[in-house]
Amino acid sequence: MTDRTELAGLTALITGGASGIGKATALLLAARGAEVAVLDLAPDSVPRPLRGLRADVADDVSVRGAVREAAEDLGGIDILVNNAGIGATGTVEDNDDVTWHRVLDVNVLGIVRTTRAALPYLRLSEAAAVVNTCSIAATAGLPQRALYSASKGAVLSLTLAMAADHVREGIRVNCVNPGTVDTPWVGRLLGGAADPAAERAALEARQPSGRLVSAEEVAAAIAYLASPAAGSVTGTALAVDGGMAGLRPRPAQK
Repeated sequence: MTDRTELAGLTALITGGASGIGKATALLLAARGAEVAVLDLAPDSVPRPLRGLRADVADDVSVRGAVREAAEDLGGIDILVNNAGIGATGTVEDNDDVTWHRVLDVNVLGIVRTTRAALPYLRLSEAAAVVNTCSIAATAGLPQRALYSASKGAVLSLTLAMAADHVREGIRVNCVNPGTVDTPWVGRLLGGAADPAAERAALEARQPSGRLVSAEEVAAAIAYLASPAAGSVTGTALAVDGGMAGLRPRPAQK
């Protein structure tokens, strides 16, 4: 049974926490006792008891100001969840340079900016943890995801480098690699498909579990990596993908 006070006394900052995985994570960390602040472009949609602050992870000045405000409000930062990100579809030839720069700026440099701003506070914590939201796209070749995969591959490598850089400062750095998650972004993707039902069935079928991952399942993995219970876990990518990364089940008998 989960201890509802396991994060009591700790503070957490989550980017992109107004919806999807970020929102589920923010609510779970708060339910387990943490004081939580959320950085998002739409802070007014952040539910109580969470604190919502506006920040654009693509803007360094915005990030530094919001992180400082969150740290002052919370009384420090123990946990940082770098979750903000944007999606992209297509092959390597389907997106122009502007789109490539935009996705990499948000998905990769967004983590850099937020972590850079939070490090002075994390160094003061006795239970410092950073968790980055990566993706199965970092480790598996998925069709029509060239740009997105490149950004998440960078997040995976960045996570390992950050873990090595800061382990002796007592700061743990890990990431989660979700499979296809039932989030608003996936909902929009399905809505734009010629046959949404068939597209959803295809996305479900490529995960051995036969269904999409829930945002709450990813949040549970993030909460574990962020908690003192994972005190010896750093430089790790935790797959939450219905077995997609490691399983090769035989086709079902017809």
